[in-house]
Amino acid sequence: MRMPTLVAALAACALMPMSAAAAVPRKAAADHSQSPADLKRDMRKLWTDHVVWTRDYLIAAVGGHPDAPAALSRLMRNQEQIGHAVAMFYGDATGRQLTSLLKQHIAIAGELVKAATVGDKATQQQADTRWHQNAMDIADFMSKANPNWPRATLVDLMNQHLATTTTEVAARLNKRWDEDVRAFDAVYDHILHMSDAISDGIVQQFPDRFGDRVTATSGVR
Repeated sequence: MRMPTLVAALAACALMPMSAAAAVPRKAAADHSQSPADLKRDMRKLWTDHVVWTRDYLIAAVGGHPDAPAALSRLMRNQEQIGHAVAMFYGDATGRQLTSLLKQHIAIAGELVKAATVGDKATQQQADTRWHQNAMDIADFMSKANPNWPRATLVDLMNQHLATTTTEVAARLNKRWDEDVRAFDAVYDHILHMSDAISDGIVQQFPDRFGDRVTATSGVR
């Protein structure tokens, strides 16, 4: 898949409805059989997939490899899975809205990568501005859903996610392979921190869903 066609493909994927097949891990769907540790593990799996499939897609897209559409499809399905996981606690409408925001996050990132690849700095800056606005929209949306997710902290978490991903993209585009590896380590470390903060906030807001298995947790810091 050549770079000029990436944005069109991303835009189409961003408009796809949530698939019934995009199921969350079994224990995430079981309202009363889950422990905080189960939730943390399942959320880590979903958000790890988010950065792993982003990386897989980035490598394929920048390299012009034919597996880019398959990686993109899997990446978009991951956004549906995250939405389903959130819907287990906040309802289907909230899950769908989060999925939509996350798919926009992926679509805009694709525009940014395309512009950076061809050296179009003006378009790259415009995409980066919209990418950060989308991150603010995600932070706003989530903070309104759960008082244990303060907006300022979510903004910081999202901005760090964008920053670490941007470093990863730049290293790959410039063929700085050692830096590329270090950048993904930073991306991965941060997404685990972000995932744990989300899980902690859910446990704080819905202690009855976890019964006596709730342990002391500080939510989002």
